[in-house]
Amino acid sequence: MITKFNHVAIVVPDLEAAAKKYADILGANVSDISNYKEHGVSVVFVKLENTKIELMHPYGDNSPIKKFLDKNNGGAIHHICIEVKDINETCARLKNHGITILGDEKPKKGAHNKPVIFLHPKDFYGTLIELEQE
Repeated sequence: MITKFNHVAIVVPDLEAAAKKYADILGANVSDISNYKEHGVSVVFVKLENTKIELMHPYGDNSPIKKFLDKNNGGAIHHICIEVKDINETCARLKNHGITILGDEKPKKGAHNKPVIFLHPKDFYGTLIELEQE
């Protein structure tokens, strides 16, 4: 079902400063900032040979990660993202196993313009998992 690790997402208090730190100090290849109003986040991706790091910051007053940043004001790991071959088949399998899919339980387009779902952390040992179709 799962195929490969896609990224780890870190919520940061200052997206520009975080992007600059990764670029200037670690010499990373960092994307431009993208704002996703529909998701309530601003993001940059740190591109590595084998994966990515997503740096996130709340966008707008109704951002779903605002409370997370309020609780973790210095920043913290928010979720991991793993790819799957067929997101709809994966949803059906997860539901059959009693796994909670957050939101309306249907895939939505994520930051990579691919269908994604999020799994409740209580079902995976305190880890919020994003599944993204390959």
